[in-house]
Amino acid sequence: MKLHELQMNPGAKQNKKRVGRGPGSGLGKTSGKGHKGQNARSGGGVRPVFEGGQLPLYRRLPKRGFSNAMFKTRYAVINVEDLNVFDEGTTVTPALLKEVGMVKQQLDGIKVLGSGKLEKKLTIQAHKFSKSALEKINESGSKAEVI
Repeated sequence: MKLHELQMNPGAKQNKKRVGRGPGSGLGKTSGKGHKGQNARSGGGVRPVFEGGQLPLYRRLPKRGFSNAMFKTRYAVINVEDLNVFDEGTTVTPALLKEVGMVKQQLDGIKVLGSGKLEKKLTIQAHKFSKSALEKINESGSKAEVI
């Protein structure tokens, strides 16, 4: 095959559709768009997935794939300032916090956060401590023990 022998496939080349060009084209006057309405306007029409307000297919189908939300660790939180209700030298444990009613459920553990100020010397046992909580506990002369 030589370059001068190359040809288009039959039906591959078509004339451009010339809309709004008189009676012979079959696409005169309204250019094949009908009369008025959303689809007759310039830039009109709806996006391809629009189903006329019906709940779209992508929302009707069940969701698939993996979500780690079921397995995340959730901590019952308590602030440093809440621990001031205990007497000096008390060992604050998760069981004691639940007994007093400061924590309703222990969930996956107890985390102590650093809001407020600790004014007593305590021994605090918890599963996790925030950095600011550890600073405030050490400032007051208390001890923090990770369970």
